[in-house]
Amino acid sequence: MNTTTPPAPSAPEISSVLSRRSALARAGAVLGGALAGITLPLPTCAAETPPTAPAGDFIFCLNTATIRGQKLGLAKEIEVASQAGYQAIEPWVESIEAYLKSGGTMAELRQRLADAGLVLASAIAFPQWIVDDDTRRAAGLEQAKRDMDRVAQLGGKRIAAPPAGATEVLGFNLRVAAERYRALLEVGDRAGVQPMFELWGFSKCLNRLSEVSFVAIETGHPQACVLADVYHLHKGGSAPTSLRLLSGAAMPVFHINDYPAEPPPDKITDGHRVYPGDGVAPLGQILRDVRRCSGPTVLSLELFNREYYQQDALTVARTGLAKMKAAVAKAV
Repeated sequence: MNTTTPPAPSAPEISSVLSRRSALARAGAVLGGALAGITLPLPTCAAETPPTAPAGDFIFCLNTATIRGQKLGLAKEIEVASQAGYQAIEPWVESIEAYLKSGGTMAELRQRLADAGLVLASAIAFPQWIVDDDTRRAAGLEQAKRDMDRVAQLGGKRIAAPPAGATEVLGFNLRVAAERYRALLEVGDRAGVQPMFELWGFSKCLNRLSEVSFVAIETGHPQACVLADVYHLHKGGSAPTSLRLLSGAAMPVFHINDYPAEPPPDKITDGHRVYPGDGVAPLGQILRDVRRCSGPTVLSLELFNREYYQQDALTVARTGLAKMKAAVAKAV
């Protein structure tokens, strides 16, 4: 977005808050090469990758926040992601709940994903699993259990785990955070779903890659990992070069977007996010470093751009995918 576009509020900032494809478009000079039968297993070590998906390849995913403003509903969002050519989708759990409340079933929704040729790469949810209040934290873990169950029923293996409810806390004890993240990981063990500790750059705590990485490491849990984001790295002041210190097991999903030169990090909001390549983020270096991780890595396009919300959803999704692929090709 250029600096004249008004910022759009996103859920994290305004509230307490591939079925397989026949081919995987490979990055760089071999972009478009076929890779059949890709799946997204829970990683158990940095070197473990699916035999049909060599390390360094990217799986292109649509985070439905990108077309959230069109208010399509999950069924239509799945259709749009498939028609646009994505291999995977990352919906919000609340949209799954809305689908069920409208009369749909989990079996029908899973079939929709299969018919669309999409894998549920992850899902976005906001249970308060990390807060200091014991009652709220227990309730947050129960919500996380329900959310993970939804994801598992749809064949998903991962879910975002941001520090919801604790974003106003200064000086959060990182070892305490690690204990609480481990408790969440143990809930994930039982559900068969991996909660990814998400970096939120706008938070007053746990807003830097070094902090969330420390917490993940300190858990001592084999499924601990982080969910980073181009915008949130910038917003929170993390050096993008620090990504090279993480392995594929440590970062199975990466949120991709871009941001303009202005406003500065302390003023920029989610609504300023733009298509990859349309801003000033050092995407080439970021993607090269992410690609050095053993993979494959899911690149999930996550935008909250009010200008894009006024456009046709399929056009936005197709444009986003084309720009993602162009950024990857340029990074080689």
